[in-house]
Amino acid sequence: MSQNHILSSFDEELNNLRANIVKMGLLVEEQYKNALIALKEKDKELAEKVRKTDRIIDQMDTEIEKQAIHMIALRSPVADDLRDIVSTIKISSGLERIGDYAKNLAKRVMVVRHKKTISVSSGLIDQMVSQIRSMITDVIDAYITRDIEKAIDVWQRDKAVDNLYNSLFRELLTYMMENPEYITPATHLLFIAKNIERAGDHATNIAELVYYINAGELLAHKRPKDDSSNYVEIEMD
Repeated sequence: MSQNHILSSFDEELNNLRANIVKMGLLVEEQYKNALIALKEKDKELAEKVRKTDRIIDQMDTEIEKQAIHMIALRSPVADDLRDIVSTIKISSGLERIGDYAKNLAKRVMVVRHKKTISVSSGLIDQMVSQIRSMITDVIDAYITRDIEKAIDVWQRDKAVDNLYNSLFRELLTYMMENPEYITPATHLLFIAKNIERAGDHATNIAELVYYINAGELLAHKRPKDDSSNYVEIEMD
């Protein structure tokens, strides 16, 4: 077998691996769209669809890992190619975790269906999900196009998700302090918001991996983290 044929076959396998990451990313992004609709409309069937689709995402993660390990064992890649394949395994794992958080949102639908609604907070939840969906889409695009600048842009947007979470945290805390009837629904919304915020962290991890694949070095800047919910001051009368 000629060297050119071997290289062509390896490139084909690598492109197939990347294509599977794209499919996985698109499915994860759609999970957030459906989870939000299910949450807002209290749609039990759609929530169940999200939960079932998560199993497909888990399987995709497993298959991508197997595919990547097979390539490493068979092709013995080095340098840039090895960095690309190993990082792709981590990207797949990150997408799987982001998908888990969408599943957690769907699971909450079953719980909050009959609870008192806090409508004021829904706008912030919408914004958080919108941010996550765009981060997923853009980081996958950065991965495929090898766009370092776009990866950095996604990395920087994690702070916007944190700011939305902090705003929601303070708002819900006020609700709970002013009216005990809101404690249960507000607590559920806090769990939902925290899951979305954590999804943003994993999208940021993926952005760092995309940067590493293409730059050959770690992103050296301090991570743009702004979750201050652990340090909220409460004034007591």
